[in-house]
Amino acid sequence: MVMTNEELLSFKRLLEDMKASINAGVDRTLDTLNAPAGNIPDPNDRASLETDLSFELRLRERDRKLGSKIDAALKRIGDGTFGICKSCGRQISRQRLEARPVTELCIDCKTRQEKREKEQGR
Repeated sequence: MVMTNEELLSFKRLLEDMKASINAGVDRTLDTLNAPAGNIPDPNDRASLETDLSFELRLRERDRKLGSKIDAALKRIGDGTFGICKSCGRQISRQRLEARPVTELCIDCKTRQEKREKEQGR
């Protein structure tokens, strides 16, 4: 089943909204990092602030990786390969794309990939 232009446009908007949300998170993080923390004499308060900042930076790193996947998915929409499994060349189900619009693999190929990774990790 080939996707209609309406479906592609819908996924494009979804991906663009995801990207905008990531960018808003980055802006919030930058505001937090640029805000003067002042002198926090209490070691517990300082440790808590540092833990919060570390967590925030880990989230931004995760978002950065997702942003790259979003850019790649938008590129696939542009070049006509969105929704086609890069491993087997079959159509990726709409349900899978709705759950994970940045995916490059159909559920069967993803399952095989995860199984191989699990076996190699033993």
